[in-house]
Amino acid sequence: MDHMNHDHGSTAPNACKISMLWNWYTIDACFLSPTWQITSNGGFAGICIGVMLLVILLEALRRAGKEYDNFVLRDFQSRLSVISTDSTADAPQSVTFRVSPLQQLVRAVIHAATFGVAYFIMLLAMYYNGYILLCIFIGAGLGKFLCDWMSATVVVPVPGAKNRELGGGASTPEEPTACCG
Repeated sequence: MDHMNHDHGSTAPNACKISMLWNWYTIDACFLSPTWQITSNGGFAGICIGVMLLVILLEALRRAGKEYDNFVLRDFQSRLSVISTDSTADAPQSVTFRVSPLQQLVRAVIHAATFGVAYFIMLLAMYYNGYILLCIFIGAGLGKFLCDWMSATVVVPVPGAKNRELGGGASTPEEPTACCG
């Protein structure tokens, strides 16, 4: 069952070069569809740049999801602080926070976009093209550099003052898993 020409000795012009084994195909390489066939060196350079930009977009979407969650939580905390200044309770209280349906919809859309882009990148990686895989790695590095600057709040004790619970000092970001961020 042959879905496309796989360059098995085919002399047909413009045959797609597809391999599920490691390869370095450039001209006539096809990705995702026979209509996405590379016909020139410039076209291949364009797809390499596009793949790097796609991976950078993935990192930007991951960051957007984290930033939106932090924004929603900060907004709730600021509204809560206004309410708690009016309270006369002496004992600590706990409040359960739940996002609104609109906020959850925004969170779901960001997640779905992130998931979709990640799977698209995975499909491109499954062509085992060395150049495309290298572009994915470069894009991941650039994306991390451009979109995920780490910042932390560190409590510095004042000399001579009573140190209150510092809670370990630094607030560190969540560590993403290898596959799902």
